[in-house]
Parts: sequence; structure tokens; C-alpha cells
Amino acid sequence: MNIILFDTSSDWQNFLPFSFTRPLAHIRIGILTIAEKWEKLLQANISFLSEPYLQDKFKTNLQNDNLFINSVFLPNDELIESIKNLPNNTILSYQNEMIAYRGITFDRNNFDKKNIQNIDYQGIVNQLKSITDIFSWNGKQIQFDFQLLTKNRTSQKITDKYTAVYKEENIFIEEGVNIKASILNAENGVIYLGKNSTISEGSIIQGNFALCEGATINPAGKMRGDTTIGPYCKVGGEISNSVLFGYSNKGHEGFLGNSVLGEWCNLGADTNNSNLKNNYAEVKIWNYLQKKEINTKLQFCGLLMGDHSKAGINTMFNTGTVVGVSSNIFGADFPAKFVPSFRWGGSNSLVEYKLDKALETANRMMERRKLKLSEEEIKIFEYILAWETNNL
Repeated sequence: MNIILFDTSSDWQNFLPFSFTRPLAHIRIGILTIAEKWEKLLQANISFLSEPYLQDKFKTNLQNDNLFINSVFLPNDELIESIKNLPNNTILSYQNEMIAYRGITFDRNNFDKKNIQNIDYQGIVNQLKSITDIFSWNGKQIQFDFQLLTKNRTSQKITDKYTAVYKEENIFIEEGVNIKASILNAENGVIYLGKNSTISEGSIIQGNFALCEGATINPAGKMRGDTTIGPYCKVGGEISNSVLFGYSNKGHEGFLGNSVLGEWCNLGADTNNSNLKNNYAEVKIWNYLQKKEINTKLQFCGLLMGDHSKAGINTMFNTGTVVGVSSNIFGADFPAKFVPSFRWGGSNSLVEYKLDKALETANRMMERRKLKLSEEEIKIFEYILAWETNNL
């Protein structure tokens, strides 16, 4: 079967700012992205059906027999079996929400269910409902992906005699990993170290933890549990229960907790976020779909930052801060709890970050990794700016 992961428009808005620049299936949770999980478990190539402005970069591959899967549902063994056995022209649903549909064509927002068979799924469901689920579920998804990636494989050995290891059987090391004089404690969770990643001297890592391909922990980095450092990120200081999608930097001292950073973000030296209110109350965050703050029902919630956004040195983010795409935040005192995309400034004032300047900054950062914004990505930037101008 041909696999297509789809997003509804309401889910697209609900998962902003991260869905501004990607289909939901490209969200990283655990070690892998949602798409990579489905791809490995179904042993199939994946394409995407999302908002029209994303289609030039993330194309849809339609064939005569297609399996459309809702991106907010995470795979598990029981669900995989139900989807594999789904007959043609049939919906698999859970509590009136579509998990999957097998057929030739599909309208993701106005699907006519007449004359279509429906099967109610009765098994285990892991359905993402909020951007905070990305860090809240990250520990369990690291464990799930760890088993998926390491089954019937042998880990590389730790050869550095100055590195201390606790419960080595819960640690998996890919080829090319460089570890120097560090502590790896997997007593309370697994540790996965991706290909060609680096752990510098004096670093401390607690499981569950994932360091993806080409990522680096700078000297004396303190990596606490349920944390994922995505591909080619560079991190330091203290990080707890957070997810960095990829190519982002938090290279210096400072605390990042219960947070999610998209791609190509940068946090300046001694940037910190609060992840717990002083009165221990539940945290509220801005929601693009409802256009207001909503209660996360969480006591711990930190910074949620979209792609290409930056923070200057000593920036302080309040509990439950949401930052859009390509904003540049700096200055004393706490910035607003919601910073839209393409903004420049801090607590005193936020002005529009001109698109040409934002594109210039993005390209400068990407060129350091020998990459550059594509024409498709530039059009995505233009769309985001226009959408926020008209909707916020």
C-alpha cells in the first residue's frame, strides 16, 4: 500500500507554530519523527497531505491503492496490525475520529463518509492533542523508538576509560560516537546516542535521553531525563524533558525545561526559561486555533519556539511562552508570553522583523551547515507572514 500521512486544517492550527513549516508528521517526538516511525513499522515510503502552501516542499504521492493515516495518531503494534488489514474503501476510527482510510482519493477536511464501511478501533491509542504532548510524551516515545531502532542489533562499545556508565544494557551507541570523560546513567531510562554524535568532557546524561545523528553536547552539559536533542543540534547548560527538532543551538549555560524548539533556533548564553509558576498553578499557553490562552492542565510547561527564532544573551522566558517562526527576542525582563512570527524586540516593544532581513539571517545560519533556504521554503516564509497578518 501507498502511505499518505494527512493533517486536518484544525490540527494544523492547533499545532502551530511547529506546523507552520512542516506537516505534523515531521514533528520529532522520541528519537524519530512521526513519519519515520510509520515508515519503519510499515516498511513503506511515506508522503504527506497537509496545507496547500506546504505541498510544494512536502509532496503527495497518490496511487491506485492509498492508505491515508491521520498524523496525530502515533503508531503501536496493535494499531499497525489493524491498519495493515484495513479493506479498501474503509475507515478505521476511534471515538468518531478517523485514524485511517484506504482508498483512491481523500478530502482531508470534507470527507464524505456515505457508502463507506467503518471499523471502530478498540485497541490502544496514542493521539497527540496539544503541542505540550510533544515533551509530555517524549520519555515514553524515546523508549518506544529505542526498541524499534535497536532490536536485534549490537551497540558500539564505550572505549573511553574516564567515562562512567550505569546500567550499560540500557544504552545504545551508533557508529562514530565520540565520548570523553562523561557520566551516562541509564538506571531509570534508556540512552540512545546517534551516529557521529559527540559528548564532550564533564557531561552528565540521565535516561530517557536521545542524542541524534551529528548532535553535540558541549563540555559540562547536564542532560536530564525525557530529553531529545535532534540531528546536528549543539547544546550545553542544563536541559530537562525537552525536545529540539534539529539544527538548533543552545550551546551555553542556562536552563531549558519542559520545552520544545523547532529547527534552526538559537538561544544565547545564559538564556533561561521558567517551567513552573511560583504559585504552582496549572500553566496556560497561547493557542492559535482558539486565538486565546488555554489551560494546559500541566504544572510544568516551559518554552515552545517555532523554527528559525532566536534569543539574545540573558533572555528570560516566562512559564508557558509561545514564540512563532523567525522572531528575534532580546533585552532585559520577560518578553510577552506570546510572540508572533517575524517579530523583533523584547519586553519593551516588538516590531515587525522585515521578511528580507529574516531570510538573510536564516540563510546565514544555514550556510554554516552548508545549507540554504530553497525557493519552496521562501514561499512558506511568505505565507506565514501573510497568514499571521490576517489572522492575529
